[in-house]
This record gives sequence, C-alpha cells and structure tokens, in this order.
Amino acid sequence: MKKIFRYLSFAFISTVLTATPSIAADQIAFYYPPFGEFTLSTDSLETFAKEGKITKDFAFYAERATPQQLAQLRELLQQKFKVTPTLVSQFSYSPLGEKVVQRLGELIQTDKQQNGFYAIRGALILAATDPQGLTVVNVLRRFPSNSVRINFTEGLQVVSNLTDLLKRRDAIVAFIQKEANAEAQAAKIDFSKQPDLRSPGNFRFSKITLELKDQTRDRRLPVDLYLPQGGQGGQGGQGGQGGQGGNLSPLIVISHGVASDRFAFVYLAQHLASYGFAVAALEHPGSNAQRFQRYFAGLAGPPEPTELINRPLDVKFVLNELQRLEKSDPRMQGKLNFQQVGAFGHSYGGYTVFTLAGAKINFGQIRQDCNPNKSLNLSVFLQCRANELTSANYPLKDDRIKAAFTVNPFVSSIFGESQVRQIKLPFMVVSGSQDIVTPTVPEQIRPFTWLGSKNKYLAVIENATHFTALAESTEDNGVLPIPPAFLGPPSKDAHSYLNALSVAFFQTYLLNRPEYQVYLQPAYAKYISKAPLNLSFLQSLTPEQLTPFVNGGKR
Repeated sequence: MKKIFRYLSFAFISTVLTATPSIAADQIAFYYPPFGEFTLSTDSLETFAKEGKITKDFAFYAERATPQQLAQLRELLQQKFKVTPTLVSQFSYSPLGEKVVQRLGELIQTDKQQNGFYAIRGALILAATDPQGLTVVNVLRRFPSNSVRINFTEGLQVVSNLTDLLKRRDAIVAFIQKEANAEAQAAKIDFSKQPDLRSPGNFRFSKITLELKDQTRDRRLPVDLYLPQGGQGGQGGQGGQGGQGGNLSPLIVISHGVASDRFAFVYLAQHLASYGFAVAALEHPGSNAQRFQRYFAGLAGPPEPTELINRPLDVKFVLNELQRLEKSDPRMQGKLNFQQVGAFGHSYGGYTVFTLAGAKINFGQIRQDCNPNKSLNLSVFLQCRANELTSANYPLKDDRIKAAFTVNPFVSSIFGESQVRQIKLPFMVVSGSQDIVTPTVPEQIRPFTWLGSKNKYLAVIENATHFTALAESTEDNGVLPIPPAFLGPPSKDAHSYLNALSVAFFQTYLLNRPEYQVYLQPAYAKYISKAPLNLSFLQSLTPEQLTPFVNGGKR
C-alpha cells in the first residue's frame, strides 16, 4: 500500500501540474482516503523552480519521484508562456474555452470544493499581466482562494485514463512499425536507382495571387495559385487525363488548419508545382491567422461553429471561381484540368477534406459524444461545436475531387465510423505519434480502418507533433503561443516525406501513372525514413488488428 501511495501521490501532482498552468493560491490541498489530508505550499514549488532546492514541505513528494520526473516538473515550473491578458480572456470567455475551463474546474476546485471555473479563468488572466510571462507559479499566486482543493478521486481517474491512453497509443504505433517493417523487408526494390521524389521536379512555375469574394456568404478568400509553366501535368511531360487535352495541369487545393494561412504549406505547394501540378492554396477567413490575431487582440469574436460548414464551401467556391477565370483570364486560360482535382488538408483542413470527399456531419454521434464531453481528446472540444449547428444534411461533397491527402485531421466524433465509411476516393492519412491536439489513435489510425476507399494509405511519423508538418512560422503568421517543447524535433525530414508521398499519391491517382505506385509502399517509407522522425507506412489495417489495443474498438 505504501508503494502504491508513493506512486500515486507524486504521479498525480506532477501530472496535474504538467497538464495545466493553474493549481493553487498559498497551497495545494487534497484528501486521499483513508490516509487523510495532504498539502503542498506554493512557496515550496517556487523555491524548487528558481533554485532547484527541495524544501522540507516538498521533500515528502520529491522522495517519491524519479530524478527524471523532478527535472520535468522543474522545467514546467520555469516555462514562460508569452500570452497577453486579452488573448487569455478572449479564449477563456469563448464557448470553446469555457468548455475547456469548466472541464478543468471539475478537477481543480476552490477551497469550498466547488468547480474552479471562475477562479481558474481569473487567475490565468491576471497571471498573463506579468511582464515576464505567464508561469505556473504566478498563476498559483493569483488564484482567488486561500487554497485549491484537487478533486483527488477524479484526478486519479484522469491520470489512470491518460496513462492507459498513452500506453495504448505507444503499443499501437509499435504494432504499426512492426507490420510496416515486415512488409518492407519482403520488398526487393532498390530505391537508390529510382528518381528521388524528395527533390524538386523539372517544372518551373509562377505564382498568381487572387482575392476572391463570395458575395453570398460575405467571405473574402485570398488564394495563391501556383501554375507550372507550359501547363504539362506531371514529371516527364505527361499530359492531363480526363478528356481535357494534353497540356492541362491537374489541380490540387490546399486547406490550412486553425489559426494558420495559405503559407503554412508553401514548401509543399512549390514542390507539387515543380512536378507539374497546379496548386491553389486558399485561406479560410473565419479561422485563419488574421482572424485569430483580431480575436486575440479583442477586435473580433471567436470562430463560429458555422465555420464547420463554411470551410468546405470555401473550397467549392474557389474551384467554381477558378473554372470561371480559366475561361477568361489569359494567365490561366487552357491550363487547369478540373476533372483531375486533388485535395490536401491539415488539422481543420483535414476535416475540410473529409467533408469534400463525402463524409457528412454525424449529429447523432455528436450528441452521443458531447452531452457531456468527458474526453481527454482536445480536438473533441472543437468537434462538439457542431452541437450548436442546426441539424441538417449539408451538401458539402464535391465530385470534382478525385483524391484526398490529409495530415493530422480530426474526424472521430464529428463523423464517426458510419460517415467515414462513405468515402470511396483514394485517400492518404498522415499522423504524428506525439500529436496532443488531434491524437493519432482516435483521430487518424482508427478512422483509417473505417475508410471505404479501396486505395488508402496510412503514414505514421514517430515523434511528430501537430505542428511538425507546418512551414516555419514567421512574425506575421505565428499566431498561437506554442512553447518550443510542443513543436517536436526539427521538421525538415517530415517535410521531405510529405513532398515525396504527395507527389507519388497524386501522380498515381490524378494522372493514372502506375509507375509512381512503387513509392506508395512500406519499403519506400523505410528507405527515406530518418530518426527521430521515423516513418512507417501501411496500405492496410483492420479494426480487428487494433482490437487487442483498444478494448474491442471502443474509443
């Protein structure tokens, strides 16, 4: 019993502190039956953070921790989050932010054992006024209560569930790696003698920036169109398919994630253009970087749930406008093939691509998962905003899209298995094993097994996070205050994977060039894989194979 208590007492406190930057005022208090009341002073934490010294008060817990756990805790306590009070206020008062803080308040309570929602929100806003940045300790100092009482029973359940989820995630990723390696070893292809798709192609290209306006929905849509010179589709001068002539370029649309913009995948757009693909990178005005800059500055409200509908409509509108302009604008005239359209999306953009490919919002699944939402999956908070929409059969599918490529999408609750199964297009899903925003198992790996596509592919990048696929942020587009530790390893190799796989995928399924299918297999992924961002690739994975890891398929 003593060993169990030692483990649980420190594991719980360190996990809670690691999970959230708002715990207590003068002390943290919790009751652990049958052992009684336990406390830890804020002063002890501050001394440990600043000097690395373990006070008598803190020693009781430190003795039950490993050196690695103590180092991680001190690193967290020293972490400074550069956020403004306006940003914190805007988020915590938004519908999404309130849901997150309310969920947190079930665990972190006032000294009267009430939900800590208001106290947490107030402490975060006040702590953000510190010129040195928001830290755990200055949040603790501003918590409007003499002490904070942790709901220890609830907390232990959260820790247990989180630990179980992480263990299952690691086991599933290891299983996928094992399966991929076994298939790769059976292949007899020497990829050193094949063209290197990570390198740029032979096409030069130009960029046209368009400002499109959807009058019906009052949305202004900036679009960067990358056009291969000569209009020949694909490396080696192969022309477009689909009956529109031999000098038309297949078109790929890129949909960015939340608080991002059309520059997030500029490296990918340029790479695809160098292989003869026209690329339209658009911005979604209701959830792009500019909107979030205004929102965090207090100049605009939070993104609306209708963005779930508007995003796919943005893509459809851009395709319609490009078709119109292709007939009149001499820069585009006779250069785009709208019978060969591919879609690429990251995160919220991944959701967007799923809708365009045929998945419909599953309001029954949303009601089941969101009333109430007890998930530890952060993306479910966003998916649950569909609860605020009018339940209807929204016509979001676009039949012009013939192949879809997604990175870190969220789909589990908003579509569920029944809607993901409706997708029949060739489909690629790329996942990062360390993604805490759209977790790999519930949002990518399990939904991959649901896809109704005959030609589907799963790529898992070990140690990649939700942000690994993005181009490096600039002063203009680095909107979200993301601590460096959350970004993961340098992303250059992951970008090269996406460049190569996207070329192979779209050459195969937009231009019907089977010689590129040789790259869409585990052996090629192993050939280009580099540590620590090890790449695993599968063409097949069934729900039954995951059953031992996910309790018979339950999320």
